[in-house]
Amino acid sequence: MNTCAIVGVNWGDEGKGRMVDYLSWRYDIVVRYQGGSNAGHTVINEFGKFALNLMPSGIFRKSTVNILGNGTVIDPEHLCGEMEKLRLAGIPVSPENLKISDRAIIVFPFHKEQDSLEETRLKDKRYGSTKRGIAPVYGDKYQKKGIQMGDILFPDVLERRLHAALEWKNLTLTGVYGAEPYTYDAMMDWIKTYGGQLAPYITDTGAYLYRAHAEGKRILFEAQLGALRDIDFGIYPYTSSSSPLAAYAPLGAGIPGVKVDEVVGVVKAYSTCVGEGPFVAEWFGDEAEKLREAGGEYGAATGRPRRVGPFDVVAAKYGARVQGATAIALTKLDVLCYMRRIPVCTGYEIGGKTVNEFPFTPLLEGAKPIMEYADGWGGDIGHIRTYEKLPPAARRYVELIEEALGCPIKYVSVGADREALIIR
Repeated sequence: MNTCAIVGVNWGDEGKGRMVDYLSWRYDIVVRYQGGSNAGHTVINEFGKFALNLMPSGIFRKSTVNILGNGTVIDPEHLCGEMEKLRLAGIPVSPENLKISDRAIIVFPFHKEQDSLEETRLKDKRYGSTKRGIAPVYGDKYQKKGIQMGDILFPDVLERRLHAALEWKNLTLTGVYGAEPYTYDAMMDWIKTYGGQLAPYITDTGAYLYRAHAEGKRILFEAQLGALRDIDFGIYPYTSSSSPLAAYAPLGAGIPGVKVDEVVGVVKAYSTCVGEGPFVAEWFGDEAEKLREAGGEYGAATGRPRRVGPFDVVAAKYGARVQGATAIALTKLDVLCYMRRIPVCTGYEIGGKTVNEFPFTPLLEGAKPIMEYADGWGGDIGHIRTYEKLPPAARRYVELIEEALGCPIKYVSVGADREALIIR
């Protein structure tokens, strides 16, 4: 199997970065195919600890080529800063191991300001944006107002499109929000400063990937967020503005005719959620704080405390299904070691009825979790590297989730380090 997608099963923050970092040695190319700097993929390896936002998580492997596909939205200033941090840690970043699609859309400073202004306007009805400009820039893309990374290579095209984009965007910023307009000169200086640094990396990545696939090169697709934040199948409107589904991977990478052979759905041994929207199994108070602290549950992109709760079978089963998962990576099993009894949300109560299928978003607002309990195992498992050596109660918990999802659990994470992983 020459192609594989690493995707999130739930609301995001499941541990996809650590799985891409671990599995990337098997692949020649790693492609981020959607989203932007709102991603937060935490990777811990021999180089240190990193929170990657735009950079594909295969950047730590010397032989791996990393690609930002046409489905991504790129903040050049943010990406340049991320590249510099990696170089300072001794990790080479060059046009040989990083390639940027000429069709990816640019995130400008005015997109980030619009994002922040809209969240402020919404007040208690806000969507929980990271304020990285993602919704505004995808909106511009689909209204055909976006500027592509490839435009940087054609100054006359860039000039024309930037003039047109600013004329339209300033109408929104000044008219809707009462903000100050952006000037052409300021934005052109900004794109020359940061986009100019990225010009050597910009290329037709679709053509590159088609050639690589024809030559038998192995390609790993890296998603951000999870199925429940998908623009079509997530908890709309509390979603991202792109599709983190495996089915979108070839499109967002630039090779829509290529099939994804394997889909590894990543899910935590409990539930977490950053951002707004219904979260049926959510915990509050001391119980939530204890789990949050045990798991270090703070957003890698924003630092925001994550909402937490027990494993949600209903949500995870739905997420695995829409992702088309062929295998599951269960992360952070070690975090549950402090629990004597481990709760699992096995269904929802909606309108006095038990519901086992993930419902349409408005129905989630009044849903109540139905809980069952599994035995805890009480001891540290972070040092264990073979499944048979896990405590029996830990194995029963893994197998309970496996049976509920109807998909084999191939990987079990027992720590944050690259090698703290059990292969079943």
